[in-house]
Amino acid sequence: QVQLVESGGGLVQAGGSLRLSCAASGRTFSNYAMGWFRQVPGKGREFVAAINWSGSVPYYADSVKGRFTISRDNTKNTGYLQMNSLKPEDTAVYYCGADHNYGTYPGTKAPLYDYWGQGTQVTVSS
Repeated sequence: QVQLVESGGGLVQAGGSLRLSCAASGRTFSNYAMGWFRQVPGKGREFVAAINWSGSVPYYADSVKGRFTISRDNTKNTGYLQMNSLKPEDTAVYYCGADHNYGTYPGTKAPLYDYWGQGTQVTVSS
């Protein structure tokens, strides 16, 4: 089992920044790829960004490319999502997930992920 706890969400004006953290406990964090997904009411979980187990290969959704940066620190069992130039359409609950994937490339589909955090709300006002 892997337990994930997100933090860092909040209310920010358009153009502002937030940094989300995902603290992992339980099994060895470095054995898992990590992903960030977001969800708004009435819609499915949308891929935002993912990073492989070593932190060497990041992937981004087109909608956040150039604005968001995913990273991880395996020595601290923590992953991060730096969000800059935020837009009102970025408003959602953000979830981090762990995928037991020791391959080079992280998954970008929510069903691939084995564990999820409880989510953190991000609200961007216009």
